[in-house]
Order: sequence, then structure tokens, then C-alpha cells
Amino acid sequence: MVRRLIVILFFGVSLNLYAQKIQTISGEYTYYPPESVTLENARQIAVQRAMIQALADNFGTVLSQNNTTIIADSKTDFNSISTSEVKGEWIETIGEPELNITYEGGMLVIRAKVKGKAREILTAPIDLKTKVLRNGTDDKYESEVFKHGDDLYLSFLSPVEGFLTVYLLDGNGDVFCLLPYRNATDGSFKVKAGKRYVFFSAKEVPQNESFLVDEYVMTTERSAEFNRIYIVFSKTEFVKAADNETEISLPRQLSFDDFNAWLVKNRRTDKDMQLIIKTIEIKK
Repeated sequence: MVRRLIVILFFGVSLNLYAQKIQTISGEYTYYPPESVTLENARQIAVQRAMIQALADNFGTVLSQNNTTIIADSKTDFNSISTSEVKGEWIETIGEPELNITYEGGMLVIRAKVKGKAREILTAPIDLKTKVLRNGTDDKYESEVFKHGDDLYLSFLSPVEGFLTVYLLDGNGDVFCLLPYRNATDGSFKVKAGKRYVFFSAKEVPQNESFLVDEYVMTTERSAEFNRIYIVFSKTEFVKAADNETEISLPRQLSFDDFNAWLVKNRRTDKDMQLIIKTIEIKK
């Protein structure tokens, strides 16, 4: 599961901007995880940092005044490298990342090597405002931690007109299309410039449109699990990945491999496409 997820672990902020030609790059990183980080999360963080190191080595970095959490699985630790942003974006991973896990002086050490396709960032991203909301539709309800049975909402605001899709990757590696809604006929959701949207709430749309809205409740069969929400936006119209009907209580579904292939293909060809990933934890 971890190895499959690594292929698509991009950054929690959008790095998908107009860029130069795609290059093949590689990088290495040695990670000393604190005791509070699980082994699976530590493996993911080590690979992610190796990707960042490869981008920094090839394209450089630009200083940032704002902290940016790259991946939320290790919230307190990963902020330590968030004072700079790389001037490149990772498109796809080539082969399996190499992981060497050892103990030195009683401390866990993970050495990661990665190789992949990437390109340089030349312009700033569109300033998209996205918030994952728990049990409320105001932005004050933004949260990264949910309990079994909590309602999920997403607020979205773009300064430009564009097209949007939203996917969820659950703890079992299954991918669900949250937006467009199940009964929508369009391949993506068209958004207006400067309008705040709240998705997954029938109360936030005109009454004659409420029947189209799917509302979601977060559940888990484990003591805790991490889900990732993929927010895909472009000024250019695009079509969601091919998916399948599921039982009536679940969104349309597709395999992780199919989703990954669709996302990589679109990011390769669409210079306007931006990707934002939000990681949430669901507890019993």
C-alpha cells in the first residue's frame, strides 16, 4: 500500500505551474524520524523529502515567509523544512523508491532514493483558497482531524474562472470521485471567478439544484486512518477520469492505478492544471 501511494504523494500546496520541458532527475535523503511518527509515515516522509531534495538540487529554492505543511501525516515534524519552496514540480515517479531502514545508536534511520520526471516552475500559481470543513460550512470549521460519523464539506474560492474535480483516496487505497457529483453530466465542475463555493452541502445551493448534491459522512473501521483529498483545478476545461458506479451510499470509484495514470497524463499536457492535496485523519 505504501509503495503504491508514494507514486502520487505530491505536495499539499499546488506546484503545478507553467514550466519548461520535463526532465529525469533523482535525489536522496536521510531521515531521522521522532518516536511519535509511525514507520509507515516515516517511510512516506523520507521519500517525499528525497523528492524535494531532487527538485531543490536541480531547480533551486525560493524563500517563503509562510510555513507550508507538505504532508500532514507528521504535522509537527515536517514543518521543519517548510521555510523554503522548491522551484520545480514532481510529475511522476520512475520505478520503486529505494528505502534503506536501519538503527543507529538506538535511533531509526531511513535513507531514501528516488528517480522521476519533473520540470522547473517559472510562474506563480493561481491563488486558490481551499479548506476542508468538519461539521459546518463556515471556514471556521476547517479541520484535519475527523471522528467517525462527522460530516465533510469543502470550501473553494478561485480568482479566475475554471474547472474543478475532487477525489478522495481512502485508507484501503480506493479512489472515489467526490466532484462532479454522481448524477452530474459534465466531466468537471465549472467555477466562477470570485465566488465562494461550499461543496457536499445541499443547503449551500439553490433549492432546485439540491437534488444533485452528494453529502458525505466520514467513516472508518479502524482506530484511525488517513485519507487524502485531491483537488484538481485548471483554467482549461478537462474531463474527469473514467470511473464506475458503486453501491448507492458511495461515490463513483476507480482504482488507484487508473487515477494515477489519468492525473499524470493531464499534468503532463495541461500547463494550467494545479493540484492541491489535503490529508485528513479519521478516528473512531
